[in-house]
Amino acid sequence: MVGDGSYLELNFSPSGQWATYRFSDYREGMAEASDIALKPLAMGWQKSSMRFWLAAEVEVPELVPTNECRLGLAAVIEETDGSKSYWALAHPPGKPDFHHPACFAATLPAPL
Repeated sequence: MVGDGSYLELNFSPSGQWATYRFSDYREGMAEASDIALKPLAMGWQKSSMRFWLAAEVEVPELVPTNECRLGLAAVIEETDGSKSYWALAHPPGKPDFHHPACFAATLPAPL
């Protein structure tokens, strides 16, 4: 998320069905971001520790931040019985809402 309220949404899935979207503001102006390249590098499942891991390269051509950017990391985990849990660095009050500004809890410093 940058200062004007716009943000990108990058969706990763173990199935490989990845998607990218742009929003002009909180849940507004959603458009597919087909120019953003998502390149899977590796992913795996470690059953003994119950860990899923993913490494990917993301190329966002127009993203040249001049100021600090905010980052939200979130996951929806679906169990084999169909139950779901919602994980994020931070949650707003109430039901899960990964688009809420409170979820953008990490910061990326401006480039040097």
